[in-house]
Amino acid sequence: MASMRDIKRRRDSIQSTEQITKAMKLVSTVKLQKSKGKAEASKPYFNLMYDTISSVLRKSGNLDHKYLKPGVSQKKAVIAITSNRGLAGGYNNNIVKLINGELPVGDTYVYAIGRKGRDGLARKGFQVKADYSEVINEPLYRDAADITLELLDSFIRGEIGEIYLAYTAFKNTVTQIPKLIKLLPVEMEAGEEESGKAHALMTYEPDEEEVLDSIVPKYMSSLIYGALLEAVASENGARMTAMDNATSNAEEMIEALSLQYNRARQGAITQELTEIVAGANAIS
Repeated sequence: MASMRDIKRRRDSIQSTEQITKAMKLVSTVKLQKSKGKAEASKPYFNLMYDTISSVLRKSGNLDHKYLKPGVSQKKAVIAITSNRGLAGGYNNNIVKLINGELPVGDTYVYAIGRKGRDGLARKGFQVKADYSEVINEPLYRDAADITLELLDSFIRGEIGEIYLAYTAFKNTVTQIPKLIKLLPVEMEAGEEESGKAHALMTYEPDEEEVLDSIVPKYMSSLIYGALLEAVASENGARMTAMDNATSNAEEMIEALSLQYNRARQGAITQELTEIVAGANAIS
């Protein structure tokens, strides 16, 4: 049985940890409110952007454009959005598991946004082609546009044939959903139709080549930026939940150790009294 000193030392250690988890929960709560507002405010725009591009492609017939067909390379690129810090439950590991389960290790380049995902995927054997971990600290649309241009250049040069985006979608404070979507080649979802009626084909001015060269990069940048905002909100929600659970577990352990300490203390007092009484009886 552990001594009173050992029990007290362990209880004090857990109490110190509890103070840290409480503080981290409060910080994550404040950050969540800010990031949640940004994600929810921008979500309608990014959903509309996706719907608009899909609608344009549905009305365009069979276009022969470089962004609408796979590249010559068999290599795939994935933008993996995670966090630079841990203590967020399964937030980072869920993205690593998703990519590892859906994309081939040997034929996939990782463009990492977040050190935790970068390191986790590197341990799985993926090649990290670029690291933009600083972007997740304060996401800007300019960052998404720069990443888009670099990936499109690689696609056009034939270094990669497909581009994917892996991020965690924010549903609510306690629910975050890891997602993997294809950015390039641009595809419309199977079975999408508009009211079942015939529509005139989309007319491009000056021509479809120039129009798609202009709107597809903006489409990709918008989706990446929207994913960054949702990922930040998801990270803070996951960390807040994890720290809340950790605090609750610490409180339970402190309560159990306090009971164990009181029992040990009572046992020590009882033993001392017994020894005093025995000594007094022996003298008399």
